[in-house]
Amino acid sequence: MSDLDDKINEQFTGLVVRKDLVKTVKGNAIVPSYVLEYLLGQYCATADEASIQSGIETVKEVLRKHYVHRNEAGLIKSTIREKGRHKIIDKVSVSLNDKLDVYEAQFSNLGIKQVLIDSGTVKKHPKLLVSGVWCIADIEYDHCEEKDIIPWTLSSLKPIQVSQFDFEGYKEARRSFTMDEWLDVLVQSIGFNPEMLGRRNKLFQLIRLIPFCERNYNMIELGPKGTGKSHIYSEFSPHGTLISGGEITAAKLFVNNSSGKIGLVGYWDTVAFDEFAGKTKKANNALVDIMKNYMANKSFSRGVETLGAEASMVFVGNTSRSVPYMLKHSNLFDDLPVQYQDTAFLDRLHFYIPGWEVDIIRGEMFSDGYGFVVDYLAEILRSLRSHDYSHLFKERFELSSDISTRDRNAILKSFSGMMKILFPDESASKKDMQEILEFCMEGRKRVKDQLCKIDETFQATNFYYKDLETGRKYDIVTLEEDLHPGLYAQTQECSDAEIGSEYGYESEPAVPKDPASAAGIVHGKEILVKENSSGFSYKKMFGPCLQGANKIIIEDPFIRTFHQVRNINELIMVILETKPEGEEIDVHLVTAICENNPENQGNFLEQVMDNLNGSGINFSFEFDTGDLHDRCLKMDNGWKIKLGRGLDVFQRFDHNDVFNLANNLQEYRQTKSFGVTYLKH
Repeated sequence: MSDLDDKINEQFTGLVVRKDLVKTVKGNAIVPSYVLEYLLGQYCATADEASIQSGIETVKEVLRKHYVHRNEAGLIKSTIREKGRHKIIDKVSVSLNDKLDVYEAQFSNLGIKQVLIDSGTVKKHPKLLVSGVWCIADIEYDHCEEKDIIPWTLSSLKPIQVSQFDFEGYKEARRSFTMDEWLDVLVQSIGFNPEMLGRRNKLFQLIRLIPFCERNYNMIELGPKGTGKSHIYSEFSPHGTLISGGEITAAKLFVNNSSGKIGLVGYWDTVAFDEFAGKTKKANNALVDIMKNYMANKSFSRGVETLGAEASMVFVGNTSRSVPYMLKHSNLFDDLPVQYQDTAFLDRLHFYIPGWEVDIIRGEMFSDGYGFVVDYLAEILRSLRSHDYSHLFKERFELSSDISTRDRNAILKSFSGMMKILFPDESASKKDMQEILEFCMEGRKRVKDQLCKIDETFQATNFYYKDLETGRKYDIVTLEEDLHPGLYAQTQECSDAEIGSEYGYESEPAVPKDPASAAGIVHGKEILVKENSSGFSYKKMFGPCLQGANKIIIEDPFIRTFHQVRNINELIMVILETKPEGEEIDVHLVTAICENNPENQGNFLEQVMDNLNGSGINFSFEFDTGDLHDRCLKMDNGWKIKLGRGLDVFQRFDHNDVFNLANNLQEYRQTKSFGVTYLKH
């Protein structure tokens, strides 16, 4: 186990589980993760390997005996009949039979209906009346000659969720972790390996949890397929429900006027709409109007009476175009159905998660470390819904007076939610608060900026905040605004020449006499790149300064692993492109020896050297035994480039997918945060 795993087990004994066990026990059982982790929490919430293995077998046996597969429903019914009574795990929903004035349960997989259930159980667990709850239930069978009597009897029912928890103990244990450690604990609890995610991506994963701990929080996430947008809302918590297909009626969502039965928003903490995007989809205009009122005022009416609810609403969907295309031709809401491209509806959104920044889920991203039993964390978050942390930054920072009330409320709700998740004990430092505040402001700014593109009656807002101690003002810029400033600001289509300039080239490029100057590179220039940026490459950053050089020295102490040596190889490919025909260039690498596996390191570098024979690149390397710290490129044409992170500026991507654009084109890779400084001697 890692040091973090040891610490989690020490501070939260009996409340954590090894995350890879879910796959181990799931088999072909189609159940949410929180159901499986509930069982694992009963038998495997330990770090002792022998106890874990024993617990796994117990959970498998419980699932084998009691989980109802649809194709085995007949066998389970027979077992209940022969034994007279049997415990099952199934999804149970309840309806009121108003003719007989009784409540009747329906078992989803078992396929039996009209099973009598006492009103006390229904009152205790009202979600049974909506879309169903996963339960452990005892079913009895007692045949009767009278044809109208149902032979099935429900003797006991227990929803699968944690019954109690110590919130004060949770806050106290949180104080034992640093911000970085706690961030990783939560990421592992969701099921991901934190080492595979950058800091910004970790925060995006946690933003998805805000609807579970913040009342009436409205969020949208649009992005490519495969980023796990809906996973949290279907697998993470028994207090959230996912509506597949994105289409629903006002009666089911809010209230049925015929029966007076309240809809999903009255029973669930979070209602998520999956596959919400799609221009061909249609939505009822009346439904959109009710949603707008509910999202703004926490209340709704269908002409009978006005009702209130506290369910948060989440909209997730896939984008069909690239970000530059959307910015040039339309806006970042372009893929939504026409009825939902209503600015009044969009203005109710508190945060826009840019799904194009979130990593596409790959097998190696899943964690085999320890994290909270998700149902325990879900109950903690639910208990935090009654708390308000939005005021915590106000003694240190002040939002711009230009920010409207609606924008301000969105920022405050996002900030409150993130503080609940990351600092339930309110122990955040000034630096931590600043990072969270900027992140929350960016999420709302993304919404507001697009509203200004859609509707000119919306006035552009200067999103900034002030440090009350120093008086310094901090402007907020979204990442796509930083990467595509020309496209981001425009409201009409621009010319191809403008697009070319946006990407760093002209529509009719000329051969420059001074490549570096032509590229806007001058002595002392510094480039600071944000995490999750794209569009960067060695060719764009270094190419102009490499031209005219006959000798290049690369200094980087961390050229050790396969991907780091691959970075060297990719830089040499750029040098080959700039090399005049018939010339040779000396490339020398100075690095530190890898103490863990020096043999592999040497083999990789020798392979690079061998494969360059006859190419015109004379590659050599040496291991510096001194205290090598600097990372830089030195050229004999007078240029020196200081590299904050060295060449290791790109985030992980799938090297095994040969069709992945990121495998061959650096511009399609997401970056880490890094800096580059150009010096001319």
